[in-house]
Amino acid sequence: MTEQRNLILTGPPGSGKGTQAKRLVEKYGIPQISTGDILREAVASGSEVGKRAKAIMDRGDLVPDEVVIEIVRQRLARPDCKKGFVLDGFPRTAPQAAALDGILRDQGREPARVIALVVADDELRRRILSRGEGRADDTEAAVAKRLEVYKRDTAPVLTHYAKSVRKIDGIGTMDEITARIERALEARA
Repeated sequence: MTEQRNLILTGPPGSGKGTQAKRLVEKYGIPQISTGDILREAVASGSEVGKRAKAIMDRGDLVPDEVVIEIVRQRLARPDCKKGFVLDGFPRTAPQAAALDGILRDQGREPARVIALVVADDELRRRILSRGEGRADDTEAAVAKRLEVYKRDTAPVLTHYAKSVRKIDGIGTMDEITARIERALEARA
């Protein structure tokens, strides 16, 4: 079987996940799967699970794990994921991580590799506040809250994958960080 690149790319807000995910997609020819994108796609498709998600979102509630997990399961079964994928925004909790392990097993896939970008909080704050995107949540207080939520919610996921997490220094040029990620992936191939 051809090696699969089943990747989870995680890191706090401002760590460069989006940029690095795009580079991995380009290098390996695999799709980036964003939870937000696939939720919107499921709703637009009018599928049964999409209708459930829409009803929940229309009430202003968070989509529960079982619905998100089913949408991820369906997305990973599509042909463009045959060689692998880069997950962005999933899993966010330990139960989602356990469910992902089950999905990969059920689909006869290799376990996911986890790349965690590590950047000090001071640098994250500097990056977010200086990127000038004008987002409403790019204030000191909002950034502090987003970092707190990331640490609270993601720590259990990293613990779940403790043996397979590769922590990558997220400081440096984009090319330097990409090279670190690629070295970590090649070392485990």
